[in-house]
Amino acid sequence: MARAVAKAVDTREHLLVQAGTGTGKSLAYLVPAVQHAVDTGRTAVVATATLALQAQIVDRDMPRLADALQPVLGRRPTYALVKGRRNYVCLHKLEGGFPDDDADTLLSVGDVDRESSRLGQEVVRLREWAGRTESGDRDELVPGVSERAWRQVSVSAEECLGSRCPMVAECFVERSREAARDVDVVVTNHSFMAIDAFEGRQMLPEHDVLVVDEGHELVDRVTSTITDELTAGACRAAAKRAGRQADAAEALEDAAVILESALEGVPEGRLTALPDALAMALGRIRDVARAAQSELKPQQGEEPDGSRQVARAAVDDLFDTAARMLEERELDVVWLSQDPRRGPVLRVAPMSVAMLVRDKVFDERTVVVTSATLELGGTFDAVAGTVGLRGEEAPPWRGLDVGSPFEYPKQGIAYVAKHLPPPGRDGTAPETLDEIEALVRAAGGRTLGLFSSMRAAREATEVMRERLEGSGVTVLCQGEDQIATLVRDFAREPTTCLFGTMSLWQGVDVPGSSCQLVLVDRIPFPRPDDPLASARSQAIARMGGNGFMAVSATHAALRLAQGAGRLIRRSDDRGVVAFLDSRMMTARYAGFLQRSLPPFWPTADREMVLGALRRLDETAPPPLPVAEPTLRGLTGAVAGTAMVEATPAPADRPVAHPPPPPESSRTAVTHGHAWSAQDDEELRDGVSLGLSLEKLAESMERPLDAVAARLEGLGLEPGDGGTLTFD
Repeated sequence: MARAVAKAVDTREHLLVQAGTGTGKSLAYLVPAVQHAVDTGRTAVVATATLALQAQIVDRDMPRLADALQPVLGRRPTYALVKGRRNYVCLHKLEGGFPDDDADTLLSVGDVDRESSRLGQEVVRLREWAGRTESGDRDELVPGVSERAWRQVSVSAEECLGSRCPMVAECFVERSREAARDVDVVVTNHSFMAIDAFEGRQMLPEHDVLVVDEGHELVDRVTSTITDELTAGACRAAAKRAGRQADAAEALEDAAVILESALEGVPEGRLTALPDALAMALGRIRDVARAAQSELKPQQGEEPDGSRQVARAAVDDLFDTAARMLEERELDVVWLSQDPRRGPVLRVAPMSVAMLVRDKVFDERTVVVTSATLELGGTFDAVAGTVGLRGEEAPPWRGLDVGSPFEYPKQGIAYVAKHLPPPGRDGTAPETLDEIEALVRAAGGRTLGLFSSMRAAREATEVMRERLEGSGVTVLCQGEDQIATLVRDFAREPTTCLFGTMSLWQGVDVPGSSCQLVLVDRIPFPRPDDPLASARSQAIARMGGNGFMAVSATHAALRLAQGAGRLIRRSDDRGVVAFLDSRMMTARYAGFLQRSLPPFWPTADREMVLGALRRLDETAPPPLPVAEPTLRGLTGAVAGTAMVEATPAPADRPVAHPPPPPESSRTAVTHGHAWSAQDDEELRDGVSLGLSLEKLAESMERPLDAVAARLEGLGLEPGDGGTLTFD
């Protein structure tokens, strides 16, 4: 795979490369990416779908790779993690530079409003953390806080004051992007990469090589990024933010009432044409928002105002979304859904992003798309088509399946419970619950349950907890804690089961004996009333294709392959993937789905499978150690090997300063180079002796750029010379 990636970069030919779990995909593309960056001086960008993989790359893979390549390259490869603005604390907002919807209740500690009290406590903790964090990255905060609390200390890209912000020099976002400007490899996510490519904001460094890992998720993430929504609540929120700053605020309130009235009686689902009343309501929102935009436009020479910026961002969003819906573009799909909390939600999304991805992502750079699941039904054509690599004027590309190091037929069993009734719409059948119980008991726990809906996952959790009480088996369910916490608990204790839905179908990496049974309750087809899936199916059918196979079966095959891939993570893993949907063997599309799975040993023999699980349970080794979450600096250095206290916040920053955290909880900004508190003491001693940067680097046996970065982080200046002395 490494050779194929290097060739693609040299020939500027796009590459789709499938590599099974455990092949070391990230190393296979990072080595050529680093080589390209060193040879050309241009950054390579890696985009992933999940936070887990981003963390793996910056906390584990790149540090190891940098150690290995430094002697070869003559310098240490550099890297950085870049995310969207919402992922970072905004220091200006923390100081009160932006309006706060919950300002009156944040610090309530009485019993009158317990929810506000909890919110206030979370915000206090956020303020304390902001005073000592070096990255400002939300993922560094463990345990996390609620979304409502995080909104009190963060801003969107549209709300940000940019260069006009009085705290721009200290901004975590600007510092992270500055740190990423000259590194060899930048790691980001699909959505951030898409916004950078589509909107031309140049948030990422200029690059001519892009690696899209977890590439099977690219289309869904891009589609989600450019999906817009509109609610009456959004109109009211914009009116509240505009407040006394715009006469149009009252008109926005009226527009919200008109929208609510227009949506009454409109059924959920796709709107192939806008009803007259709804079109009039959208027109009213568009026109009123346009008027508010003019009123909120800052006057020339006016001081930056966070309140006005937040209001303008909300109004801009209303205007853009209403105008887009009224255009009724040929490829846009508009639909209505009911949200239990927000009421009717009107959404608009493109039916296909293939041409957009071709023009904006594949046109300007060499792109390597990789995943364990790109080849569906034995071909890359389905995935290639969704990203614009098929049809007239498609750019050149090739597909490669590098296989897997695992012996799937010997390591895993694919069991189809053919005797069970087909899944229905009335909840999980009693026979299926009996099957789950039998399998879990045989496995002694050790079960990852992948369900098609949260309702099914919760139902199975409740039933299994009741039936397995006293057996020593614990059942966890998604939603009871953060996903990362649940997965760690599942991995630590082999008698534990973890049940959940789509968030667990990919990105869960639990090697060893803690996961020896993966349950799949039913084939994960899109919902029949899914507006985008049905629109795509209909469009393909109109062109003479098979809409079901192209959309629904392809979607299901990707999910099944990802879910089944949770079982075998190392060469010594053993276990069973149990499909509780008999259609995996009986339906006309069963062969297509089966060809998309790892080549496990297939069977429908229930007793044989139960016996195999019992033997695995009896002979299972202890679970593998579980890594705890780490903190990062701006460049993603691993906390376990880069342990120093954070640079103190400026004295005039009004945030709490608790006692310094323990050494094991901090990272240095040293271009990915490991650093310790002892190194800092040595650095301070050298500066006090007047040593130059070159002599400091020589005495510490560290690269110049690493020492320079840490000096800057500590606010120290090297001397002009000095003499090295040794006791």
